[in-house]
Amino acid sequence: MQVRIHVEPTEVGASYAELSRAARAAEECGFDGFFRSDHYLRFGDRTGPAAPSDAWTTLAGLARDTRSITLGTLVSPVTFRSPAQLAIQVADVAEMSGGRVELGLGTGWHGAEHTAYGIAFPPRRYARLAEQIEVLTGLWAATGPFTFHGEHYCLDAAPPPRRDPGRPAPPLIIGGMGARRTPELAARHAAEYNALAAPPAVAAARYELVGKLAAQSGRQVVCSTLQTVCCGRTDAEVARRAAALGEPLGPDAFAGTPDAVAERIHRYAEAGATRVYLRVLDLGDLDHLELLAAAVLPQL
Repeated sequence: MQVRIHVEPTEVGASYAELSRAARAAEECGFDGFFRSDHYLRFGDRTGPAAPSDAWTTLAGLARDTRSITLGTLVSPVTFRSPAQLAIQVADVAEMSGGRVELGLGTGWHGAEHTAYGIAFPPRRYARLAEQIEVLTGLWAATGPFTFHGEHYCLDAAPPPRRDPGRPAPPLIIGGMGARRTPELAARHAAEYNALAAPPAVAAARYELVGKLAAQSGRQVVCSTLQTVCCGRTDAEVARRAAALGEPLGPDAFAGTPDAVAERIHRYAEAGATRVYLRVLDLGDLDHLELLAAAVLPQL
């Protein structure tokens, strides 16, 4: 089981300095990846100062602040950037990091942040997601000017972004709550399918569908999950960390002692996941990362 850290800088109002410290701590602790959400507005009921944080700008900084850990988004919405712009941004960060970048992509869901910042939020976005994937993969694979004419996006002889020919294109992660279309897209195009916070039984059904569809075209797709983590050596330590979250723990959260957290992760392994993202909300609590690395990772 690969274990990655997932953070929500905009949700908790984190500065870049806090984000960088957390990424470097995750790297030192031996986690496989450090991923962040891609939101411009909070979606919880948290109080206190808040400021938007741009995912790909900050990932560019983390590419230079870290040395070995995989970086990426889980997930970038198709509404925030044109696919050509995103392809260039991700390729730049991939070059800056030495190829340590993966792109999580989804349809987007948070209408309020689009209204707040004047970003269009069309009601039907799956077709846009499918076209964005075609543009991204097309540009990354192109050896000369790339042209694409779709319903939503058109490119005319666009030069592809620079990429080391000896290095593969950034892997795609398709994440979302859709029961059919999202798994289908992941099976055809992605290196990884993330069922987000779906319960184990629901995730298992979607993993099975992805595996079946991917096998039909000779592909293999990594299956993963994302859950909030709240770990402590004692009940009091768990309660202290839970109180600092700023939101209630969900029924499938990875909460409790290290043994309890490992047992909850094992439920997803039994469902078919081979990668897990631990959603960490308190970026200042680096002791939390150290506890997870010392007491949970060895059990996985």
